[in-house]
Amino acid sequence: MDTETQRQQNPDLEWDLDDFNHLQRAMEFVTQFESTLCVYSPSVEQIYTTYNMFFPSEWNSKMVILPDQGAYHDTFFHIAPSAVVATGLYVIPGELIGKDGLFLANIDEQRSLGERQFPFESAIRTIIENRPADDPFLPVLAKGDLRELQKSWPVMHLHRVKPATLAKISDLDRSSLYNVINEKLDTLFVQNKVGIA
Repeated sequence: MDTETQRQQNPDLEWDLDDFNHLQRAMEFVTQFESTLCVYSPSVEQIYTTYNMFFPSEWNSKMVILPDQGAYHDTFFHIAPSAVVATGLYVIPGELIGKDGLFLANIDEQRSLGERQFPFESAIRTIIENRPADDPFLPVLAKGDLRELQKSWPVMHLHRVKPATLAKISDLDRSSLYNVINEKLDTLFVQNKVGIA
């Protein structure tokens, strides 16, 4: 399936970057999540674990997410919108606060950086460790999660999957989804340590 066909069939996979003042910075920031976080599409109720991000020149200021059509088993189906919720947590580049690597932060109602910023890996691990076993922290991305802060810096909001509410998938698929999200997080931790982020 080509990019245009995918775009027409699933509007959730076309992210508009028109509002970004620093488009190149946003593109560089978002691509580090390509192999490290899954993407959710509520319109088709699917989570994609293997995909590529494209920035077609003919579609000015657009990013298109194209799932790997040869990796059918890397797509999870029947993921109802009620099972994927906003967290209010943001991944920010350390440069925003004069540091290296990625940080987890809160953004206030005025879309300004809040008072709390923590190194990404340690913050995520703390959240994971403190979640109840039946409601783990499983972050994913969705359209609209890439945002610009202070008209300059790209930040990434996180959604999370609530596996206990996934009534239409098997226990095996639920376990597989848990494992793949955590494996991707580990990859992001590694990238953050070596300075790719």
